[in-house]
Amino acid sequence: MSEAMYLYDTGRRGADMRKKMLDGNGAAAEAMRLARPKVIALYPITPQSSISEKLAEYVDDGELDAKYIRVESEHSAMSAVTAAALTGVRAGTATASQGLALMTEVLSMTSGLRLPVVMPVVNRGLAAPWTLQCEHGDAMTVKDLGWMQFYCQNVQEVFDLMMVAYRVSEDKRVLTPAMVCLDGFFLSHSMQKLELPSQEEVDDFIGDYVPQNMYLDTEDPMFCCDLTGPEEFTEMRYQQKIGMDQAMKVISEVMKEYREKFGHELCEIEEYKLEDAQVALVALGSMCGTVKHVVNKMRDKGEKVGLLKITMFRPFPGEQIRKALAHIPVIGVFDRSSCLGNQCGPLWSEVAAALTRTDVDVRHYIGGLGGRDVPASVVEKMFLELLAIKEGKRNVNTEWIDVKEDAMRLRQVTRYARD
Repeated sequence: MSEAMYLYDTGRRGADMRKKMLDGNGAAAEAMRLARPKVIALYPITPQSSISEKLAEYVDDGELDAKYIRVESEHSAMSAVTAAALTGVRAGTATASQGLALMTEVLSMTSGLRLPVVMPVVNRGLAAPWTLQCEHGDAMTVKDLGWMQFYCQNVQEVFDLMMVAYRVSEDKRVLTPAMVCLDGFFLSHSMQKLELPSQEEVDDFIGDYVPQNMYLDTEDPMFCCDLTGPEEFTEMRYQQKIGMDQAMKVISEVMKEYREKFGHELCEIEEYKLEDAQVALVALGSMCGTVKHVVNKMRDKGEKVGLLKITMFRPFPGEQIRKALAHIPVIGVFDRSSCLGNQCGPLWSEVAAALTRTDVDVRHYIGGLGGRDVPASVVEKMFLELLAIKEGKRNVNTEWIDVKEDAMRLRQVTRYARD
């Protein structure tokens, strides 16, 4: 089973919902078109490139009334979008991997200025070695720069979370930019059926863009990103912290409204068969579809296993996670990023912190790096290890769960004999 293909039922539909086949990049581009941004600045990079191309087509065909800026790099793309947002318009971009890394200098500028930019990030591993395939290390590298982060299981969630991100980011209580993260190729190039609202429904849900807090106005001039001394810098950061704290409440409100309007189940975390679970996995992204499939199969055999899917990674829903997992003796946290030098990956670190002062045994797994699939067999292997730990039959788990036995013999280059 493909990682992304375990879809949820959409339930009650909006009056004008239409079905369409799109891949993840197409869903992200369609969401951006329906949000009516006035400035788009993009630089293509695999596997994000088709978002750039599709939005260019929308502008060229007159389907999107926006200024499209063909920039020379991702650093320039984020700079242009940040400047455009300061003029008081909705603006957007998209990127992946090395492109996100190149944007890093400007990402904290965007969040520090409290500009509600929404950006699809098509997750791809960072070089070296060079890869075009999926990994979460790109987004995890910038997880603490003041951007919200949402992770998608399937193509429908790509579109839905883009809609939610616009509403939440632009809420005056939040004013914080957002990344909507979708797994490269597993979602970006996976064609799936989804339901889309009409332009009128999106206009009603998102609303017109209203510049707030920081904007350029000749009638009301202000300094933007002026040199700030230690007597005020902490308070500026604290304001961002309050925005993130407020986002927790606003995300819940907006997701509830989205469910009621469009019938699509969205939540910060999803508890899948955790009520009586003896062990559970915690994961992000497209592989959650495979985990649900394995949970169902193992449940049929009498094994009490479950999944906690995390959709909202920033701000981190620590209290919700603690309530969901505190009764489960042993859990495994799966990181699709290596977090080199740390004792465990970023998702494990957050979950373990949330479970401080509980009796839960929190184990760590790393896998799916560089686009390696996480098949049902690997998921089942993790569950069987966790069950054995719970039953006292083993003490350790296989942290790098899918690494090959000859890992230390591989090289990036091969020397060839010369004549």
